[in-house]
Amino acid sequence: MSEQPDTSENFAPRDLDYEQARLAYSIIESLLEHTRVVSDLIALMAQVLDEESTRALTNTPHWKAYLDSRRALERTRQDIERFTELMTSLSNEKEDKS
Repeated sequence: MSEQPDTSENFAPRDLDYEQARLAYSIIESLLEHTRVVSDLIALMAQVLDEESTRALTNTPHWKAYLDSRRALERTRQDIERFTELMTSLSNEKEDKS
C-alpha cells in the first residue's frame, strides 16, 4: 500500500486557484461566524435555566455531541489559521502580478 503525501505540509499558495480559494475562505468565514453566534446563544440560554434543567440538559447525548463538536472545532483552528496564511500569501502573490 502506498502512502499518501501529506498535502498540508507540501501545499504551496500557487497550487490554489485564487477565486476558488476566496470562495472557500468566504464559506469557512460564514460558518465560523454562525458557530460563534450559536455558541453565544447557547451560553445565554444556559444562564436562564435553573440548576435542575441544566443538569438534565448536560446529561443528554445532544450535549455530549455539542461538546465533542466544540473540541473538534478547537483542533481545527490551527488548520483554519494555516488556510488564512495561505490566502494571505495567495492574495499578495496576485497583487504582485497586477
